[in-house]
Amino acid sequence: MFNSLVSGWFRQLLVKKESPQSSSSPHVSVRTPSPSVDGASSLVPTATPNPPPPFLSSMIRWSQTYDLCVCHSPVDIEEAIRLVTYLEKPACGLRCFLRQRDASVGGAIPTELCQAVQSSHCWALLITPNFLLDDWCQYMMHQALSEGPMSNRIIPLVLNLSYSQYPKELRFYYYKDLSKNPERGYTQVYKTVLKYLEDMDEKDAAKVDCNMHSTSNRLEGASCFPRTKLSSNYQNSEPLLSLQEIERTEAADS
Repeated sequence: MFNSLVSGWFRQLLVKKESPQSSSSPHVSVRTPSPSVDGASSLVPTATPNPPPPFLSSMIRWSQTYDLCVCHSPVDIEEAIRLVTYLEKPACGLRCFLRQRDASVGGAIPTELCQAVQSSHCWALLITPNFLLDDWCQYMMHQALSEGPMSNRIIPLVLNLSYSQYPKELRFYYYKDLSKNPERGYTQVYKTVLKYLEDMDEKDAAKVDCNMHSTSNRLEGASCFPRTKLSSNYQNSEPLLSLQEIERTEAADS
């Protein structure tokens, strides 16, 4: 029954992602759900964030295959589809990994999931009671924790889950409860990924600036000190905004 539910939708989604080498400016393929998925189209939020910022075209962003790896139980496929469809809209333009769509057919499951985690900038964990019972979800969660411990690359999303059920490994991470306002949660995931990509781009630019400054002053024996705001951020390694901090900022602005 699960295969018949999602097969029509995935046939529409199996489009080739264009790499940055094939074009002067990266192009994001748009995927839309097929009407064959019962009720999926009607559940996709209609509102979208502002147009993607210019730094989404940076090489540091395209150094990874995906911007976000979505880890979910197969039972929660419809919620994962709603999240991915929202993030891959033209107004967002993110590249997401969805196991049922993007994993190689016939590939070894541990290898496929490990590569998906390693080739993604951030990871969204759709934590539900089904997630806690799925061994492969646990595997991906621990792979993400090993790749980016104590970092804002991990984005926990809970649905129909009590706090007592929340994984102990993630207790130091802020999470977003999709049971209250799913569309707001999707927007916060989008902003969190953008914040990470923006900081990565700034750090890369600061590193280049620092290296150029160091090279130009090597004969004089000068050191490389931060000269700009970007360099200062790179040197201090300021933490990224968490989901909770983003939510507080939005509440203050409103």
